[in-house]
Amino acid sequence: MTGYGSSGRPEQAEQERPAPARPDPGRPGEPAGKPAGKQGPPPSPAAAGPRPGATAMEVAAPLAPPVPAPAEAPAEPARGREAAGETAAQPARPEGPAARQGTGTTLAPQPGPARETGGPAGAGAGDGKVETGADLPNPYEVAKQEIARACQVLGLDPAVYRILARPLRFIEVAIPVRMDDGRTEVFVGYRSQHNDALGPTKGGIRFHPQVTPDEVKALSMWMTLKCALLEIPFGGGKGGVVCDPKRMSARELEGLSRGYIQAMAQVMGEEKDIPAPDVYTTAQVMAWIADEFSQIRQQNAFGIVTGKPLVIGGSLGRHEATARGAVTVVREAAQAMGLDIRHATVAIQGYGNAGSIAHRLLYDMGVRVIAVSDSGGAIVNEGGLEPEAVAAHKEATGSVSGFPGARTITNEDLLTLPCDILLPAALENQITAANAGRIQARLVGEIANGPTTPEAHRILVERGVVVLPDILTNAGGVTVSYFEWVQNQCHWYWSEDEVNQRLEERMVRAFHRVWEAGQRLPTRDLRLAAYTVAVARVAEAMRVRGWIHRTDSSFRS
Repeated sequence: MTGYGSSGRPEQAEQERPAPARPDPGRPGEPAGKPAGKQGPPPSPAAAGPRPGATAMEVAAPLAPPVPAPAEAPAEPARGREAAGETAAQPARPEGPAARQGTGTTLAPQPGPARETGGPAGAGAGDGKVETGADLPNPYEVAKQEIARACQVLGLDPAVYRILARPLRFIEVAIPVRMDDGRTEVFVGYRSQHNDALGPTKGGIRFHPQVTPDEVKALSMWMTLKCALLEIPFGGGKGGVVCDPKRMSARELEGLSRGYIQAMAQVMGEEKDIPAPDVYTTAQVMAWIADEFSQIRQQNAFGIVTGKPLVIGGSLGRHEATARGAVTVVREAAQAMGLDIRHATVAIQGYGNAGSIAHRLLYDMGVRVIAVSDSGGAIVNEGGLEPEAVAAHKEATGSVSGFPGARTITNEDLLTLPCDILLPAALENQITAANAGRIQARLVGEIANGPTTPEAHRILVERGVVVLPDILTNAGGVTVSYFEWVQNQCHWYWSEDEVNQRLEERMVRAFHRVWEAGQRLPTRDLRLAAYTVAVARVAEAMRVRGWIHRTDSSFRS
């Protein structure tokens, strides 16, 4: 096991994104290139020099290293569709991991706040700029820039950024697994523990062939901010294993799950780091991890994970948590905007767990959902779509496309439909500079991870569209994971109504904190507002713990 501390870890991501570990086609999970950590040291930021148009903050290395423009489109690791940070656990199936939409899709970085110097003045929907894969920066660099902007707005000591710009701990492990044919495969696993100033780190574990160290680091940083925003006493963590779970049997997946926690057991625990399901990991995977960790401890330790089956301490309400939290935030935002949600029209892109449940919850509130989509296409009916009928059609045919009484359109057309509220709940990077100028919705609620690119976000903000950022909108999942952890700790389990009530209270409070912070910004940018609220909370925790001290130095100076 190789540990990377905050002072001695090689910073590969500072200048060049490392090639993602990819499985050999004949040996699932075995990276084709050199393992992470074997590359030579990167060139120093000072030697590379500032990139053209860099802000003063970016030039001032090592505070905020510049983001180099990649020479070619990077291979983007896949991220989950349905929730940011922690996805709702899918039902376990004997033959292997539960299937999810968009398995083979690549991941682009999660967008951050609109960059004040991110492009030429006046750039917008009509300037002909189209974002391509080569325009999308490394997610780790995006996360650092988002945090740097928040530190700058808050005028924080530069030490805050220096701490938050990298994980406190990054672990890489080798996981040997005996495969069904008798071979031993060695899989590469990662865990990033970004910051534990507020409490033990928390975040999902994903199994995917395109997991990379930079992706895992970035996701752990966003988890820190999400927990801080919701006032959850956790820091951010994230884990991943380079593997192709669709090519593995249930027995092989069990061996991999148990091997992962065996390798990570020294740095994990109920008061250290608590994993959860994520891309291609399920409640069953969490059960295997909990059982293996309990055997290591020689006592039941079910609180080591969340998102596990109810019978061993899972929480009621977890399945709907992401969608329920998102609908709550959308409702509060509509009210703050003076939009009567009962007379609003909604379009939902993505009809997996989060999108379909959001449809049902909105319908129950009297909201008219006029369009929905999945990977097979989109449907629209201006008179409204009934969720049970749409769900039954999808169950019978495999797609919402072809639903009787609705017109079939493309996913791209759905985004620009005339509607009041747009809820992207599918893939990342769906709203781009190419279509942001044609978005007709007044309110965009990011249920998916990173559905809006940074440039598109800037265009939307300039046009006066209210964008609810993903770290707020889809935080219901990690919130109910926290509730599960609390119930495990005190051995007292709540009813589903109590879970939902507590979730509602936290989501409402978080929204109003962000909304009020946004009103103090000239741009009313709720993404930047959310980051300032979260970073300020983490910074205060670090200050009172003695990690940083008040000085006259600040980002503003």
